[in-house]
Amino acid sequence: MKKLLFLSIVLLLLSGCGSGNQSNGSYTQISQDTAKEMMAQQGVVILDVREQSEYNERHIKGAVLLPVGTIDARSAADVIGAKDTVVLVYCRSGNRSKTAAAALVKLGYTNIYEFGGILTWPYETEQE
Repeated sequence: MKKLLFLSIVLLLLSGCGSGNQSNGSYTQISQDTAKEMMAQQGVVILDVREQSEYNERHIKGAVLLPVGTIDARSAADVIGAKDTVVLVYCRSGNRSKTAAAALVKLGYTNIYEFGGILTWPYETEQE
């Protein structure tokens, strides 16, 4: 009986462990190549979470700015809109984008994809 109870508890615990995808309340980390492909889709938000001066120097074409330190329910709703919008998040090197992606998930956004930093972005960029 103890073995059966132990096995049941183990199975229950294992079934609760996720694989790091949207269904368990986290963001998905993707490659820059995948991000570039996804940018061609209608309604995708490309989110730059650096500071205004960094954005002005160089940003990915079509990106909107939402500095990581300003992310809250209101600012995210203003910039992103619906919580099921596909959002591709990047920063300079990949640190702030991870923080921002986690913050967005915590706010209830469900399609968050983090792809690192602009330092290694091999595609077209623009300046303000």
